[in-house]
Amino acid sequence: MANELFIPLLMAMATASYGLRIAGFLMMRVMPVSPRLDAALRATPLGVMAGIVALAAMNGGLAEWLAIALVMIVQRISGNDVVAAFAGVASLALIRAYG
Repeated sequence: MANELFIPLLMAMATASYGLRIAGFLMMRVMPVSPRLDAALRATPLGVMAGIVALAAMNGGLAEWLAIALVMIVQRISGNDVVAAFAGVASLALIRAYG
């Protein structure tokens, strides 16, 4: 069941994220960007990623939990969310391939 829901949920989250980014861009053309609006626009991709991770954690097994733990460790050490995301994806692929 989780595999059947993953693609539609991923598409919905991606569409929502893209739509909010476009809405933010259009709003910036007609109104000044307050610190609150800026913070909301910057937080949107993180919210989408949290939704994806929550779905994987709820329906995943040990491999997913280990990858999530590695992401948190790499994020803490490097301070770079992109590096942490790539580390998580790579580790999950390796765990699934060899574990």
